[in-house]
Amino acid sequence: MTRAEVSPHTAAGRGVWPWVVGGVLLVCVSLLAIALGAVSLPFDTVINALRGSGDMASVSIVRELRLPRVLLAALVGAGLAMSGGALQGTMRNPLAEPYLLGVSGGAAVGAVTAMALGVDAPALITGCAFAGAAAATLLVTALARVVGGSGDTRLLLMAGVVVGAFANAAILVALADAPPERLRGALWWMMGSAADASWSAVGRSAVALALLGSVLVWRARDLDVLALGGEPAAALGVNVERASRTLFLVASWLAAATVAAAGLVGFVGLVVPNLARALGARRHRPMLLLSALYGAVLLVAADLLARTLRAPAELPLGAVTALVGVPFFLSQLRKVTP
Repeated sequence: MTRAEVSPHTAAGRGVWPWVVGGVLLVCVSLLAIALGAVSLPFDTVINALRGSGDMASVSIVRELRLPRVLLAALVGAGLAMSGGALQGTMRNPLAEPYLLGVSGGAAVGAVTAMALGVDAPALITGCAFAGAAAATLLVTALARVVGGSGDTRLLLMAGVVVGAFANAAILVALADAPPERLRGALWWMMGSAADASWSAVGRSAVALALLGSVLVWRARDLDVLALGGEPAAALGVNVERASRTLFLVASWLAAATVAAAGLVGFVGLVVPNLARALGARRHRPMLLLSALYGAVLLVAADLLARTLRAPAELPLGAVTALVGVPFFLSQLRKVTP
């Protein structure tokens, strides 16, 4: 059998199975996350509670506590993965992601500053997170461009580290005079957590992911063209500067929405898009969608580990994802560094 005869079937298989495996993993890890906790529940009790039947205590645990948390973790993971994939495509840089580029840190500055000033309205906190992410995005790209070019991987990473350090300092200043109870809540939120998940938070995150994620998927062709380089993209009729700016800003807003929902959770946007490409998603539209699926799987699993590894104590969600992300980042850095 010739290579031409084999290739279509191989490509088709690779195209289907990552979606099937990802869907099965998401269902399994979600059911496991709903079943396990301070009060473990049998799977048949979980299924009945999801339907609204069974004893009221189980129904309350499942539908009011654990289901919103699982859904919020899945939405945050999907948003971070799509944001990271779009940033990597825009910059033509496999190491780009919201946390490392300072975007998440900027969003945290906006949100924490609002909280320190006594703002309690979730919509206002989200708006401040968006503003902080946009400011951090502009600052990182400006720093890299001034030093020697925004396309250099090392310059972008160094600029992101600088902006991230500045963001941490700004957060500490904002919290210096905060009341102790507000300080504890803000510090825990900065380390990432889905513990305060509610149906309203799930709704806000779902709207943000639907709107901003749809824009990224819709503009995926621009990402495909930008991946060819600036001059070829311009020759194909794409306004490189405007397309890059738009995609960068939308991806940053999506990252800001995840920060407003669950705090600082790093490295999901780095690991998952590279995984999606390894699974065969070469073009950006399937890559973004596959990243959303596996990002949801990763963060639901990470949140489950955060709740159960040292129960009844709970680990910061950002610390769990960093345990996976830091070794992956170092391995990728070796590949792109001459």
